[in-house]
Amino acid sequence: MSRRAEAGGGDRIERFTRAERYIHRVTATLMLTLIVTGAVLYLPSLSVRIGHRQAIALIHLYSGWSLPIPMAAGLFSRAYRADVRRLNRHTETDRDWLRKRAWRREKARELALPVGKFNAGQKLNAAFQCGAILVMTGTGTLMWFPHLVGVSMRTGATFVHDWLALALGFVVIGHVWFAVNDRQARVGMRTGWVTRRWAEGEHPAWAAEVAAETAMPEPVADALEQGSDSVPVSADAGEAVDRAARGEAGARDEMGGAVHQARVRDR
Repeated sequence: MSRRAEAGGGDRIERFTRAERYIHRVTATLMLTLIVTGAVLYLPSLSVRIGHRQAIALIHLYSGWSLPIPMAAGLFSRAYRADVRRLNRHTETDRDWLRKRAWRREKARELALPVGKFNAGQKLNAAFQCGAILVMTGTGTLMWFPHLVGVSMRTGATFVHDWLALALGFVVIGHVWFAVNDRQARVGMRTGWVTRRWAEGEHPAWAAEVAAETAMPEPVADALEQGSDSVPVSADAGEAVDRAARGEAGARDEMGGAVHQARVRDR
């Protein structure tokens, strides 16, 4: 079922599907397991106190190998693939978001930036974590199977693994900190739904896009959701999309100045 069918009317908008929420939960569980077991293996005081080093090492190893699996499995979900495409698109709005430090509380609302479904910070976080997961998996494998490479390669792999793990830990802490300070974002990840008012304030271009999808025929909405660049839109549907993007459609009247800058898609 398309998001258009789910999002019509009411005070709430569907932000994440069930598949996306499960992927996030499994990935978060594995990541926390890796952080805890990695700390036990790296810090002698914890290692001595907890013991069972070999068991902890095996849990760490298999959790690391399992970490890319949820993201790979998510590619079977159309909504997940659509969000991956969104995360991979960086626009002028994203550059403005970073340049004007819109990550500060209520700053994005004040600037009235036409932010899409994901802001620049979320895109950078996703890119870093995805790359870090792949690098950590590769270096961890070289550390576990030392006979695969020479001494210099193992030393380099250990150096990269340790320091990247530290950086990843700080990024995860930052991610949790932003989530703690945004209740609607937490609700959206837990239940899949957010209030329309929150979406219009924090992600106005995405809110306008959802409104536009409700105004266009089902095949066109589905094609746009899949990221198609060549969609046969009729004149009436195209006019509805343009009106929704400019904030002229009746459903967009409450969005004010921010929606007047929003686009149908976050290019």
